[in-house]
Amino acid sequence: MRIRIVALLLACLLVGLGALSYLTGRQPMQLAQVVWQSATSAVRAVPASPEKSQGSGGATPSAAPVAVTVSRPLKRSIVEWDEYTGRFDAVESVEIRARVSGYLTDVRFKDGQDVAAGELLFVIDPRPFERALAQAEAEFEQAKVKVSNAFLDVERGKPLAARNVISQKTQDDRENLWRGAEAALKVSEAKVKPAELDLSFTRVTAPVAGRLGRTLVTKGNYVSAGGSQGSTLLTTIVSQSPIYVYFDVNENNAIKYKRLSAANGSVGLIGAVVGVALPDEKEYPHQGRLDFLDNRIDAATGTWRARAILDNAGGLFSAGMFARVRMQGSPEYEALLLPDEAVGTDQTSRYVLIAADDGATRRSPVRLGPLYRGLRVVREGVGPDDWVVVKGQARLRPGLKVAPKQEQIELSEATLAPAGGGTHLRLEKP
Repeated sequence: MRIRIVALLLACLLVGLGALSYLTGRQPMQLAQVVWQSATSAVRAVPASPEKSQGSGGATPSAAPVAVTVSRPLKRSIVEWDEYTGRFDAVESVEIRARVSGYLTDVRFKDGQDVAAGELLFVIDPRPFERALAQAEAEFEQAKVKVSNAFLDVERGKPLAARNVISQKTQDDRENLWRGAEAALKVSEAKVKPAELDLSFTRVTAPVAGRLGRTLVTKGNYVSAGGSQGSTLLTTIVSQSPIYVYFDVNENNAIKYKRLSAANGSVGLIGAVVGVALPDEKEYPHQGRLDFLDNRIDAATGTWRARAILDNAGGLFSAGMFARVRMQGSPEYEALLLPDEAVGTDQTSRYVLIAADDGATRRSPVRLGPLYRGLRVVREGVGPDDWVVVKGQARLRPGLKVAPKQEQIELSEATLAPAGGGTHLRLEKP
């Protein structure tokens, strides 16, 4: 580098030598002496080359070691948990609709009331249906009388037909009348049963136990029967306990759960314990069990619909509420933990700086896992006995000498003993 600089300066000075001789009128030798003195001064002013003066790590031999803080990775036995967003839904949800048409005469509940199965909710005017039932019963009795008379005619005609007092055709006609009367009796009997059903439908009862919605039709209004499109919706009822929570599992995690279940010797995922938390809860104080997995993965979203069931005796959960759901994502294992500030990032990878016994540092690429109580799980790249630079690494380069100050990474007792017991790991991707 020094030779190049000298050559460049001499070239510049020689080019202008002729011009200076012409302008000043001085001899070239005199100008050469001036040029030589200038070049010598320039060479002395040029600093030494960094490649020659620096060591193998790029630091000057006289540079003081950089003060940094180093720590060994914290070792903890943990279980990873995958977190999902779920939504509660009722186990039983029913639309209460009119099954017969008529005027509503009574409403027997208050909006939002909890009711038992079979409890009376609405009353539709029963008088038209009572009349229809009475008529059907009268026709049934009339048909029974006709059957009885026809039977007697047949019995009386048997000895007469045997003595040829009456013709065989007359006897056959009597037997046919008897059979026709029996058929008419069955028809009239069949009319009685629908009339009884229609009368019973005037008393609308709760088909399941649960909580009612608001009254959609008030007393005195006409309600219509029919299918789901034509019938009048009176109110809704949803069961309260137990309750479902639905959530979607991505395809990669679905495969992971299947392999984890097979490794544990389980037949399937059904029955696996899941944790549930409301949006305002930090931990997972509620537990449920997986009771349903869809029979296929949704090709549009790449997710697998799952459902857990849990107790709701206290009525804390309501259908439609959001929840956080977690499932076990790994077996229990020994993990190495470091603070996130110890991890550096470049365009292609994540890395840490490890301090050697002689004060030098080296760069080690790492593969990271989720967060555990504010510390990052390091899956690969760091050993339990490595001293990792956790503070001051911004001033370092690989191979630069450091003056390490050793500190221990610690977790508070509150962190180690979360509510509900056990070790929890919230899955937060790096």
